[in-house]
This record gives sequence, C-alpha cells and structure tokens, in this order.
Amino acid sequence: MKKNLLAIAVLCALTSGTALAQQAEGPWMVRARVVHLDSANKDSTPLGLSINNKTLPEVDITYFFNKNVAAELILTVPQKQTLSAAGTAIGTLKHLPPALLLQYHFDAPGFKPYVGAGLNYTRFSSVKLPAGVDIDRNSFGPALQVGVDIPLQKNLYLNFDVKKVYIKTDVTAGGVKLGTFKVDPVLVGVGLGWRF
Repeated sequence: MKKNLLAIAVLCALTSGTALAQQAEGPWMVRARVVHLDSANKDSTPLGLSINNKTLPEVDITYFFNKNVAAELILTVPQKQTLSAAGTAIGTLKHLPPALLLQYHFDAPGFKPYVGAGLNYTRFSSVKLPAGVDIDRNSFGPALQVGVDIPLQKNLYLNFDVKKVYIKTDVTAGGVKLGTFKVDPVLVGVGLGWRF
C-alpha cells in the first residue's frame, strides 16, 4: 500500500512539474529572423517582369492557445526592390507584406516542429515606374509555413522557418491591363525565439 501511495505521489509530482514548466514558458513567443526572399517572378505581361531577391529582417509574435495550437503575426519593414523588364531595371517599389497564420506545433522530444497556414496582405508603395506604367497597390493571398524551434536554454529557441507567400499585382499601361505579375516568394529564415 505504501509503495502504491509513493508511486502515485511521484507521478503527481512529475505531472505537476511538467505543468509548471509549461506554464513558466507562458503563452507568448517573439522571434527575430534573418530571411532570404527568393521570388518566383511569374509574369503574364509581355514585359518579362522580375524583382530582385534579397535578405531582410523579420519579427514575429506568436500566441499559444494551448501547447499545440498558436497564431503567428509576421512583420517586417517596407522592403525596397528593383523591378526589371527582360533583365533591365525599369524602376523601384517598396512592399510591406505582413501575414497572419494559424499554426500546429507537434509534440516531439528535443525539438518542436510546426506547420502553419494563413493570409498575407501586401501593400506596394513608393512605386517609381516609367510614365504610364502602374501596378495595383494591394495584394491578398495565402501563406504557408513549416518550421522548427530547437531549445537552447530556458525559454530561448533556435528557429528555422520556410514560408511560401502568394503575392501578385495587376500591371497596367495607359490604364489598360497588360497582365498579372506574381512575386510568390519562398522565404527561408533562421533566428532566435523567446517564450514568455
């Protein structure tokens, strides 16, 4: 009987310890990443449009509803990029592409993989193109994500993350639509996350 009570007491202590450890982390996580943007450059206009690839900073804020389900808001600063036609630079633009994703975090020993899906909104600004050529300033599209958080020490994680974001804009010349330019980048990132 004493052995059974001891076993139950040990089990309760371990269970409560795990629960306290999970509570100690808190529901919030903030990550800072360095991300490489690799554009798909799909263009249905006759111009052969493309934008340059680039490396950029990214910050995201994640809220955990429970140990598996979370929502992540992905943020950066407006990114200036060069727009080219048939390989020749014709202008510049800035884009701000925040995204909101719902994530599922898997239970795994030693690391925490996750997948996510959500919505991206991109705002194009400071558009400088040849006279008469213009683009739609707003884009809505899906965003997909896969990543992993690797514990380094208490509440600190190494993060690897890959996203596919669907961004497109209609291109016009003299008010006439020429076609659609799809940026549709893959973003590969690495950074640190802090859980609190």
